[in-house]
This record gives sequence, C-alpha cells and structure tokens, in this order.
Amino acid sequence: MFTRYLYARRILMLFLFTAALGATFESLSGMDLRTTAQLFSDSKKLKDEPVSEPAIQAGKGAAQDTPPLEEAFDWSQYPAKKVIATGYTAGEESTGKRPGHPSYGITYSGVKVKRDLYSTVAADPEVFPIGTILFIPGYGYGVVADTGSAIKGNKIDLYYETVDEVYKNWGKRTLDVHIIKMGSGKVTEEELTALNEDEAMQVFRQSYLKTAD
Repeated sequence: MFTRYLYARRILMLFLFTAALGATFESLSGMDLRTTAQLFSDSKKLKDEPVSEPAIQAGKGAAQDTPPLEEAFDWSQYPAKKVIATGYTAGEESTGKRPGHPSYGITYSGVKVKRDLYSTVAADPEVFPIGTILFIPGYGYGVVADTGSAIKGNKIDLYYETVDEVYKNWGKRTLDVHIIKMGSGKVTEEELTALNEDEAMQVFRQSYLKTAD
C-alpha cells in the first residue's frame, strides 16, 4: 500500500513539474506549446527524411541541405498582411547615432539590435505592437522591437548589420508578412534569446546563418 502511494505521488509531482515547465517556456518564447510542437515535428521529419543522391553529391557527403523556411512550414495558417519593407542599420545613416553613443544599437524596446533567425525589426506599434513576431519571406523571423519616424502604417524596417547588406540582400520590397503572434507591447533580451536558442529550430538557424553571411 505504501509503495503504491509513493508511486502515485511521484507521478503527480512529475505532472506538476511538466506543467510548470510548459508555462515557463510559453512565457519566455511567446509561442504556445502546440505551435512549438508542430514546428518540432515538422523539423524532425525534415531531418529524418532520406538523403537523395544529388544532395550527397552536392554536399560532398554532408547529411542534407535544409530547405528554406519559406518551404519548410505551412505559413497559410497564419494571418498575412501586405507591407512595404525596407532595411536599416544601427549606424548614423539610419539612426543618427555613432558607435560610442549610449543608445547606439539599442532599440525602442530596450533590447539590442540583432540579425539572427529571429531578428529585431521596426514597425508602427499601432499596427504591430512591440513583441509581435512576424515571418518575413526572404528575411526570416522578425520580432518587432523598434520604431521609426518614417515607419508608419503598413511599413516595416528590417535590421541588417551593414549598409552593404541592406542594398545587397534587401533594398525595398512590397510583400505579405505572416503574423505568428501579436505582441503585448514589450520584449526582453531573455525572450529574444529563448526564441533563437529554441532547440527545435536550430537546424533552420544554422542553415540560415550560413546563407546570411
């Protein structure tokens, strides 16, 4: 009888721990567990698919090429909005600030600018509140962390590290972006880091960072 009690108690504690862990993840990442589970399932399928002979030849024995994010998931399940997207940097040409300025590289939300799988982007908070997560075809995920005097209405500004990258990789485009999650009006460094370090997305992050160099 006592042994059964201990066993039931352990099961209950494990359940409570799992529930608490899930709530903590949702709070940090801003994505619900169903969305994350779907992304993980899709990414696992991609990694488990057999490698084709052309891929082996092209990769010189590498495991396989990861498809771009545009092709990896069904983005139609997320609402789309047409925007005019431009690119900006942390430099004087975009912000009027130079290295050494106390606010250099710091967004309106207080987080540092970042070009990663989840990058910082600027938007009109009346359209996309701070913390909104967008998927931007050709750019990747954008987390609204900044604003701009010229970024009003259906306009967004995508962060790049250099002016050359802005012109080479983006320029100015009109396109549909997908709204993964509307923001609450704030975003933190911890939340941005959690998104970029999500284990289920690392296969895409590594592939993406290589193509972004």
